[in-house]
Amino acid sequence: MTTPLLEIKNLHVRLEDDPDVEILHGVDLKIMPGEVHSIMGPNGSGKSTLSQVLAGKEDYEITEGEILFNGEDLSEMGADERANAGVFLAFQYPVEIPGVSSMQFLKAAVNAKRDFEGKEELDAGSLLKHFRAKAEQINVPFEMLKRNVNEGFSGGEKKRFEIFQMAVLDSVLGILDESDSGLDIDALRIVSDGVNSMRDGNRSFLLITHYQRLLDYIEPDHVHILVKGQIIKSGGKELATELEKTGYAPYGVNEAFAVG
Repeated sequence: MTTPLLEIKNLHVRLEDDPDVEILHGVDLKIMPGEVHSIMGPNGSGKSTLSQVLAGKEDYEITEGEILFNGEDLSEMGADERANAGVFLAFQYPVEIPGVSSMQFLKAAVNAKRDFEGKEELDAGSLLKHFRAKAEQINVPFEMLKRNVNEGFSGGEKKRFEIFQMAVLDSVLGILDESDSGLDIDALRIVSDGVNSMRDGNRSFLLITHYQRLLDYIEPDHVHILVKGQIIKSGGKELATELEKTGYAPYGVNEAFAVG
């Protein structure tokens, strides 16, 4: 039997600084290699908390349950170890890093992962060849690497550069936290094409979004509705289409809250 790439069992999470505030109340989720899952829900439902917990952000405390990545306890790994093991989080609002070359940034990331894997660093020529191949695969202008990290990038360029980072690192689990936020249709299509170009039988994606429009471009295998810290319904892509028509009101969520 194939081992799930990611398996979340009865996950309870609270804020580290405020233990009285529990955000996730028993989340269960299983993602097999090659699958694309989408989690949809209103603001405040715990979607971004889940993505940050998976990535290893230290603001949260797991009080119950477990997270298994390739059968191993993910909670025992630091954020850098998770990234090197193949977990990639694309942020809703990628930050600029003024003065830091995109090429040097990616070189450091790639070689850190190779060191984690017990491999030798790539020389400059091999790195350049690797970067060019990935840029061609996901249709990213190679000139983007000559700029500083996200400095002066449009919203679409920032999201595109994140997808490129995921490709360069050969991450096996891509978590996209509202990557459609602030994108126009053209930018959304470009980002989605990059994701779709990486879909295969091994790499999986977890798409976190408010709206169905992202799923018009990246077709999920499974859709889950997260409300008040719990997955309350799961289904196929048709569930996202249903949400587009009804909103979250049928699931006990105030409409004003759902779109806020």
